[in-house]
Amino acid sequence: MTGYGLGLFENQMLTVRCEVKSLNSKFLDLNLKLPRSLGDKEFEAREIINKVLERGKVSVGFELEYKQETKKRLKVNKELAKAYYRELYDTAVFLGAPDTDLFRMVMQLPEVVSSDTENEHIEDEWNACQQALSEALKSCDAFRLQEGLALLKSFEEGISLISEQLQQIAQIDPQRAVKVKERIIAHLERSDIPPDQIDRNRLEQEIIFYLEKLDISEEKVRLTQHLEFFTETLHLPASNGKKLNFIAQEMGREINTIGSKANDASMQRMVVTMKEELEKIKEQVMNIL
Repeated sequence: MTGYGLGLFENQMLTVRCEVKSLNSKFLDLNLKLPRSLGDKEFEAREIINKVLERGKVSVGFELEYKQETKKRLKVNKELAKAYYRELYDTAVFLGAPDTDLFRMVMQLPEVVSSDTENEHIEDEWNACQQALSEALKSCDAFRLQEGLALLKSFEEGISLISEQLQQIAQIDPQRAVKVKERIIAHLERSDIPPDQIDRNRLEQEIIFYLEKLDISEEKVRLTQHLEFFTETLHLPASNGKKLNFIAQEMGREINTIGSKANDASMQRMVVTMKEELEKIKEQVMNIL
């Protein structure tokens, strides 16, 4: 969801510059700064932005510059300025505060200074801002698309690596069962129990029961299915960031279970590699809408 877009619009009256910045976020967190004269257009602007960007911590700002021939003519509300000045002066005297620079303060107060063209050109301003906003959103969306293609490649490489490690685990899994069985029998033979007192049938049953606890056949099947589902979801046209996140969580559960049942040093190293790659995927999934 990281992106940047710049939109410019120019006509005979004014030039509008719109800048859109987007960072990762689970929801749409929009910081919109419209020109003061277009304050009543905020809801409409938010609707336009929401349709394109959907999610992300988004900042949108506008810069308006009137050309010389249509430059706004300032109007000063002298009566209001006079009232403001009297109140500020009386307050300064009452508090014993200096009364210097009161004129500058008065000129910055609301409705003292206005433009006689604000209402006259408000629709022209809004139309120009819409044009610039549309261009900026299009540029930002294209930026996101390029980042998405890079992420797609990264995801495919990560899934491929996890799949390779899983295949290696599947290859050594049968040998692991033999090693575990041999290790149990070796421990038993080194014990003080006389061989003639060992119930071989019972021993075989216990070994089978123990190996069943270490069996990872179901985990391998489920993890394979999750890897395939993740890859399929990556190529769907709709936004599936949240779905990919859920699939990644399920992949993590299966990898953790394989690790807890591994009881084998080489398999544990493969599990660590899978976990490392999955953590990278989880971090990058936050960039997906």
